[in-house]
Amino acid sequence: MADLTLDRLLNLEHQGWDALCRSTGGAFYGDLMTPAALMVLVDGSVLDRDAVVASLDGAPPWDSYDLHDVRRVGLVDGAAALVYRARAVRGDDPPFVALMASTYVVVDGEPRLALYQQTTL
Repeated sequence: MADLTLDRLLNLEHQGWDALCRSTGGAFYGDLMTPAALMVLVDGSVLDRDAVVASLDGAPPWDSYDLHDVRRVGLVDGAAALVYRARAVRGDDPPFVALMASTYVVVDGEPRLALYQQTTL
């Protein structure tokens, strides 16, 4: 079974943000998300896995990002959430600053993203 430690979950979050900085987020999250996973975004959108993949394929890349105040929340065996503050910059746009919560479950021995939520600051 996958170990849902703070380091493991934080590594997955960095891999996701790195993919967003390379405009390869669609492929990354298509693989990471469970079939029933959802993303709840700051604009109120609720996207399923197919919509996430479609929205991120070819999306403009982020130039940089920082993650702060990272905390792991244990749920039940095989499930944990990672909560953190993110700041990301793209071009001349104002920085995107939000609280993030990524809930992971173990599926076939690997961590998979089941629910992601952004809350704007």
